[in-house]
Amino acid sequence: MSVIYLLKKSLVMAIFATCSISAMADDYKYITFETTDGGKTSVDISALTLGIDGNTLVAGNKTFILSNLKKMYFSVSDETTATGINPKKLIDMQEVIAIYDMQGNQVDKNHMKKGVYIVKTKSGTYKIESR
Repeated sequence: MSVIYLLKKSLVMAIFATCSISAMADDYKYITFETTDGGKTSVDISALTLGIDGNTLVAGNKTFILSNLKKMYFSVSDETTATGINPKKLIDMQEVIAIYDMQGNQVDKNHMKKGVYIVKTKSGTYKIESR
């Protein structure tokens, strides 16, 4: 068996063990996954199923690439929407007021590189991924 396979297996076993223990603690309702780009996704632990398929981790109805996961932890609230920043795939660039990188620096829309950005528009604030 390869080291990667053993690490994946250990990760899943640790998640299952932690979920079992935390399911007894009423305070924690979510498991939150933080990715290397700073994004957060919370999954309700009451309906949590976990599995690893190749290089991906499936948690509930969410799928994560293992190499992109930075950390995961239990939380009392859904941290996906806790910031007031909504994920959005398409934005009318005519409505953009300002664009910020994940370090908080303002970025010109013509100089966006591949990555995740926070975009303020007339209708709200969104998290987008530039490909």
